[in-house]
Amino acid sequence: MTQVSWRSRTEWPLAAAAILFLLIYSIQVISQPEQDLRQILEILTWVIWTVFLIDYLVNFWLAPNRRQWFVHNLHELLIVVLPMLRPLRLLRLITLLRALNRAGGRALRGRILMYVLASAGILSYAAALAVLDIERTDSDANITSLGDALWWAMTTITTVGYGDHYPVTDTGRLIAAALMIGGIAVLGVVTASLASWLVESVAAETAADVEVADESVRRELAEVRAQLQVLTKALQHQNG
Repeated sequence: MTQVSWRSRTEWPLAAAAILFLLIYSIQVISQPEQDLRQILEILTWVIWTVFLIDYLVNFWLAPNRRQWFVHNLHELLIVVLPMLRPLRLLRLITLLRALNRAGGRALRGRILMYVLASAGILSYAAALAVLDIERTDSDANITSLGDALWWAMTTITTVGYGDHYPVTDTGRLIAAALMIGGIAVLGVVTASLASWLVESVAAETAADVEVADESVRRELAEVRAQLQVLTKALQHQNG
């Protein structure tokens, strides 16, 4: 068993585990279930955490250079060492984005599009849940419902920022800062991808126009050459 084969076999199961976690966290935040159901959901959350812990340890063990792999995968360490902080558990969704990246195909534009759409949607929804979970227990909170949280997340990630809803707690502001940085990154990718597509389109059209112009010039040169040959033969005939 190599690290590559392990990752190829576990990528989609881990993505499914991340989706299950997001569903569980959504139920915990939105529905605020009774004690019995809350305990069951908490047990399932710890089971998912154990799955990610096992995956991290196996990847570390199979890594060709463990020290280098450890340094380059600190985000995966955060996924497994912060189980007590509920908003930070959403870091597990990185696994889902990694699987969606493979689903985007080999084409660069397809992968970028998949990343942008998935990242924007997951980041917005996860931030909305986290902020609602933190904010609504504060007496000064103005984000007290899922609708408020989703609206705040949408205006924040798009850098619009109406200001009608905003976090008042320190943790909520940290989540907002992370969402704003993520929004700038997503918009930057969209802009760069659009610019690349426009440049390629213009370049392709220009190349086609040049090809048509070159073909026309070649055709005219061929006609001139043929006429010169006729005139040359006629002059030779007269001189002869």
